[in-house]
Amino acid sequence: MDLRIFTEPQQGASYDDLLRVATTAEAAGYDAFFRSDHYLAMGDATGEPGPTDAWLTLAGLARETSRIRLGTLVNSATFRLPGPLAVSVAQVDQMSGGRVELGLGAGWFEAEHAAYGIPFPGLRERFDRLEEQLEVITGLWSTLPGERYSFAGEHYTVTDSPALPQPVQQPHPPVIVGGHGKKRTPELAARFASEFNVGFSTSDVVAAQFERVDAACREIGRDPADLVRSVALVIAVGRDDDEVARRALALGREVDELRANGLAGTPGEVVDRLGEWREKTGITRVYLQLLDLADLDQVELVASQVAPQLG
Repeated sequence: MDLRIFTEPQQGASYDDLLRVATTAEAAGYDAFFRSDHYLAMGDATGEPGPTDAWLTLAGLARETSRIRLGTLVNSATFRLPGPLAVSVAQVDQMSGGRVELGLGAGWFEAEHAAYGIPFPGLRERFDRLEEQLEVITGLWSTLPGERYSFAGEHYTVTDSPALPQPVQQPHPPVIVGGHGKKRTPELAARFASEFNVGFSTSDVVAAQFERVDAACREIGRDPADLVRSVALVIAVGRDDDEVARRALALGREVDELRANGLAGTPGEVVDRLGEWREKTGITRVYLQLLDLADLDQVELVASQVAPQLG
């Protein structure tokens, strides 16, 4: 089972904070370091010192790490045009030697759009734009050298593009699609994604969503086994109950609630919990949401006492 560190820097983090987490995760043996794509803090957090851009961050990390994979969970299709986004991700893929992954979603947090002057269309249009962005981005990346790419959609038109730069990974970097939508989300994953992710839900909800994406794959003749299945869960892992409680308190959460809805407990308890998840849903990858970015000890603890027991 792959373990990936997942951060929420809009809650309050500088590039240097993210660099410390990423390099610690790499040294500890994690598969990947991912970050969210948000411009406004949520809940009671101040968000200071302010938001960092997802792909500027990952470009920096691409040059300051050597092995760990890097990506977004997930970019908002409302934030960027598909052509420039394809260029950015391809460039960071080159800068990293082929280690990036693109998570892309429709966008949902209306307040951050208002705060930074970003248009926020209705849900149907956001999904329409997401579909066209996935079409354009994967189309650009899949264009062979010397050929040209064109696309005519309702929201985006691409004309006679040389489709440069090309990413290192071929046919293109892995694309992650996920969420709770019962129809369009599984359909988009079946068409475009190499991984399907469901975040912060119960195993019953996740299992039902995986069944929907399986059906969507079969409908277009794709083998459902082609898709990596993953979940994102908040962590509060400690060597004993007192340490678990301190970590839960630092997040402003109750231990019992985190045990039920995340990965909270001692390493042995978390290993058992992940085993239950794997048996019930078939997941092979978990994004560990690290909300306290100063808690590098927890990153190392999970790597040394949880990961070796997962096989």
